[in-house]
Amino acid sequence: MALDQRTSATATRRPEESGRRVAAPTVAGSDVGSSGIDRRPARDRGPRGRRLGYLALGAALPILILVLWQLASTLGWVPAHRLPTPESVVLAAIDLGERGLLGLYVAISTQRVLIGFALGAIVGLVLGAIVGLSKLADGALAPTVGALRAVPSLAWAPLLLLYLGFGEDSKVALIAIGAAFPVYTTVAGALRHVDRQLVELGRAYGYRGVSLLATVQLPAIVPSVVSGLRLALAQSWLFLVAAELVGSTMGLGFLLIESQNNGRIDRLFLAIVLLAILGKTTDALVGLGERQLLKRWG
Repeated sequence: MALDQRTSATATRRPEESGRRVAAPTVAGSDVGSSGIDRRPARDRGPRGRRLGYLALGAALPILILVLWQLASTLGWVPAHRLPTPESVVLAAIDLGERGLLGLYVAISTQRVLIGFALGAIVGLVLGAIVGLSKLADGALAPTVGALRAVPSLAWAPLLLLYLGFGEDSKVALIAIGAAFPVYTTVAGALRHVDRQLVELGRAYGYRGVSLLATVQLPAIVPSVVSGLRLALAQSWLFLVAAELVGSTMGLGFLLIESQNNGRIDRLFLAIVLLAILGKTTDALVGLGERQLLKRWG
């Protein structure tokens, strides 16, 4: 009888104990509660959550600037002849777009920047490799190149117009000059500091000259090269405006100077906004290329 009672009591307790184990309360500090909701912060939710967080953070300041711009223009903090409303800038873009000028100006300026950037980057890469790998070339070329780098962009414009005329060649050449110097500086400096043991290892495998540069030294300085390219791209947009301010009849730089002469401040702000958007877009494309290069050689 006593054995039957103990067995019955044990059977009675086991379901309760089992139930307690299944429905055990969540341990303090757990990331997932009893409701199944992920309570981790966005930075702990993986790469996608981090990217969304960074996008939201990056969009906060432009939105704030747009709100302040709207308030300053509509509430009269700044006179209307000095600060147009965002709506008037949009209307100016629509007007130029309907007349077929906005897309044309954007396309022409982008084409000039990309061609000049490509030419300047190639020249800067070659010149930086020569100076960075040869002490003789460093002593012979570095002082002269450094002096030319200090010449302001607008100082080159009259000379290029004299030699190349008012066509596309002078504008592309000026942009190429602006793009070459950042690439030259970063590549030459980075090559001087490549690990000597890495270079000796490459030579032990039979690499010499151009093959050593392409196989060992350039992959070792990929982050520096990409940084130089991004600086060169920013310089290209700066030199574009200088090129189009002098002797141009199309492009965003021409739109800037024409708007200033005609008192169209809405178009002037439109040109500035478009330059900012295009510059950031091209920089983001270089950033995508950087990630691919780092995956391969980083």
